[in-house]
Amino acid sequence: MEKKIIAVVGASGLQGSGVVNALKKEGSFNVRAITRNPSKYQGKADEVVQADLMDLASMINAFKGAHGVFVVTNFWEGADEVAQGKIAVEAAKKVKVNHFVWSTLPNVEEISKGRFDVPQFTGKAKVDEVVKNAGFANYTFVQPPCYFQNFKGQLAPQKQPDGSVGWTLPIDPTKKSIHMADINDLGKVVAGAYLHPAKVGSGSYLSLSAALYSFNDILEDFKANGKDYSFHYVPAEVFSSFFEGAAGVAQLLAYYESYTYMGPNSEDQIRMAKEIATEPFVSFNEWIKLNML
Repeated sequence: MEKKIIAVVGASGLQGSGVVNALKKEGSFNVRAITRNPSKYQGKADEVVQADLMDLASMINAFKGAHGVFVVTNFWEGADEVAQGKIAVEAAKKVKVNHFVWSTLPNVEEISKGRFDVPQFTGKAKVDEVVKNAGFANYTFVQPPCYFQNFKGQLAPQKQPDGSVGWTLPIDPTKKSIHMADINDLGKVVAGAYLHPAKVGSGSYLSLSAALYSFNDILEDFKANGKDYSFHYVPAEVFSSFFEGAAGVAQLLAYYESYTYMGPNSEDQIRMAKEIATEPFVSFNEWIKLNML
């Protein structure tokens, strides 16, 4: 019997490539990579199709014949995430996709009653209702965490004024508030969702988290691997003046501190993601050994 097709939007990005790799490793489906630049694609998908999330016709073509689709949008590329989400849903409905998986995040505006402005979370969450009301036979929400990979990117330790290397941030380092994981592990959750639609295909939220960390926990894991980093607390209003965009980072960290990354009452969603995943998640300690030593 021919394998069903899962179409993966953003297959060249961190989330999408993790989904492609997990689906290929599990082996039950054929994988179609959807990317704006097929000529640059170097991943493991069985086929590659060009499409753009702002172009409905291209998305309809890309989703044709697919049993399931995985859709992620990228706020940091200046995306209108609500518009892109609506186009993806419309395209999937047109070609009768069975299982729609949407990569979303908590609605910070709703959770905090407008106290915090975190558009890269809330914009995705605003698409959730569109997905719920679309009438898919199966639909599932996955929530990516704070990536371990950030510690090699925008969260990389920096030289501090006192000569140490580490972080200066407006967050209480003792408070367990940051849900983290290797972003590649999101693929294990998504693959599990396609394998078990009866269990999670009626709008379940699956939140990826290897563990809930305080910044002190992060420092300890680095220290256990011979990396002795420093941490300096600074008030949000001071931090906000440090660089362009710092105020947005301060809002995000204040939200974490008040509600945690995944928001209140996320324990069941985290447990279900672990249960449904095709393989166990990598710990931060393991990830440091593999990526930062």
